[in-house]
Parts: sequence; structure tokens; C-alpha cells
Amino acid sequence: MKTSEGIALVDRDEDGVDRAFRADVLEGLRARRKAIPARWLYDDAGSQLFEDITKVPEYYPTRAETEILTERAGEIAAAVGPDRAVVEFGSGSSVKTPLLLDAIAPSSYVPLDIAGDFLRQAAIELSAKFPGLPVYPVEADFMAEVTLPSEVEKAAKLGFFPGSTIGNMVAWTAVELLRSMRLTLQADHGVQPLLLIGMDLVKDRAVLEAAYDDAGGVTGEFNLNLARRINRELEGTIPVESLRHVARWNDEYARVEMHLEAMHGIEFSVSGESFAMAEGETIHTENSHKFTRRSADMLLHAGGWSPRKRWLDSKERFSLILAEATDPRKAP
Repeated sequence: MKTSEGIALVDRDEDGVDRAFRADVLEGLRARRKAIPARWLYDDAGSQLFEDITKVPEYYPTRAETEILTERAGEIAAAVGPDRAVVEFGSGSSVKTPLLLDAIAPSSYVPLDIAGDFLRQAAIELSAKFPGLPVYPVEADFMAEVTLPSEVEKAAKLGFFPGSTIGNMVAWTAVELLRSMRLTLQADHGVQPLLLIGMDLVKDRAVLEAAYDDAGGVTGEFNLNLARRINRELEGTIPVESLRHVARWNDEYARVEMHLEAMHGIEFSVSGESFAMAEGETIHTENSHKFTRRSADMLLHAGGWSPRKRWLDSKERFSLILAEATDPRKAP
């Protein structure tokens, strides 16, 4: 077994705090409409809570995507080919990853995640399942180009971005991410990288809202954990008990929105800076955009990827798309 201890590419200050986390939180809380990027929901506690979300009855995406990876494994393997290094963006606990690795016979596996402890534990567990597979975990913010370990630098690569995480981003950010993924995955021998990406589909509003506001309150705890994280890491004094989780469908943007709503007027500080929220005011914490075939293809093309294959689950709720990197063009 060849397993790297991993490398860390997160920029932390002298107190060990992620500088980008602090900057995004303060900028978001200063804004007229408060908002914090969804990626900061995923510290170690948030990552574990999300794993719990994937098991609640209302949350269908994980089951739908797992069905595709299980039932269409042979087709996916034929389309991808063997001996590619698999680079997973936001690997989490890699629940779906063994299904892919079993199917395609990769040369190595590189999980990228911003939650370092969670990432390393997941890498250890995956190495135990695949003792002959080199695993190189990288603690990094994959929203920008990531320098991969030298062991996989020259390998042909398959990016893996399951779970419709791309839907958490507004279009501009999603396109920038797809472009940075293309750079991260590029090899120096001319073989174009591939990307296997999950995209959730537009469906009934009630089904969508229930998936992000489960009866057991797991998603609510996941959302509230962001406030707790701010208090833990940024010397925050947010009264978490005065906030409530809200999930609602925004038809204009084809997305479910998650917010933290103040149940009454509150005042608090973060990193020594003072803030206030009126009753009913929210912090917008996550979007989950839903796609049609046309909107999914348009987003991929804008990010430098051409769709090659597409698979749906049996209830046609979710899509898994294989795309190939394309050279940038500024003219027809």
C-alpha cells in the first residue's frame, strides 16, 4: 500500500485560522444582504453532519447518484478507460468513491478537501478498502487551481465532483471553478482530462424543499453549525439559539436557498467587529441550483468542458455527466 500522509495548502494565520474563512465571513456579514459562501459549512463537524444528511429519507440525491454509479458502472468504465488518476474535489467521506474506483481501475487517487482531519481519516479508510491503490490526500481549497502531488503530475486524470456540489455556486463562481478544475487536472503530455460531475435536476418544489429541510432537523443543524464554527474559530458571539434554519425554492434562479434567519433583533461580534441583525433578517448560506439538460450543458461549455456521456437514475431525478476538457476559444 502506498499512502501519502497528505499535504496542506490552506493559508492559515498565526492562530491557525484559515485566512480566507475569516475574510469571507467578515465581508459577508458587512454586506447589505448578508451572505457567506457555502464551502464554509464544511469544517470537520459540518462534513460529518452532511454525511448524516445523506442518510435522511427526504434527501434523494445521494441515493440517486449511488444508483447510477452502481447500475451503470460498466458503461462509465468503458467511457473513462483505465489507468487514470482520480482527483476528487471535496472528497468528504468518499462514500461514493469506492463504486467509481471499483469500476475504472485507476492508477491513483487524490482526494482534495478543505476539512483536513476529516479528509485524512477518509483517506485511511479508503486505503484499507483498496490496499494496492496509491492515495495522496491534499488539504486545499479547490476553488482555485491546486498543485497536485508530484506522483500524479504527469498522469492522465479524471476529476470526480459528485453530489451536485456545483449547484451550490452562482453561475459566475461555478464557471470559474470549472475552469480552475481544468487547470488542476491538466497533464503535460497532451491527454485531455475528463470530469465526472453530478448535477441535480429540476423537479417538484415540495420534493426539493423537503430535501433541504428534513423533518428530523439534520439539515438545520448542518446550517446552524456555520454560526457555531464562526464562534469557535473567529471569536464570535453569535447567539445561535436566536437563529433558525430556513430552506425555500427560488423559481427565478431554479435553486433551493438556505438561510439563517434571526428570530428577533440580535447584536454580536466576530473577530472584534460588531454586527446586528433585525428580526427576519437572514444570512444566506447556501444555494442548491437545479438543472435541465440545456442549462447543465451550457454551464459545462462555459467552464471549458464538453459533455460526452450522461446517465440518469431510474426516476430521472439526478444526472451524472462525463465531460472532456476543451481548449479555450474566443471565436467561432
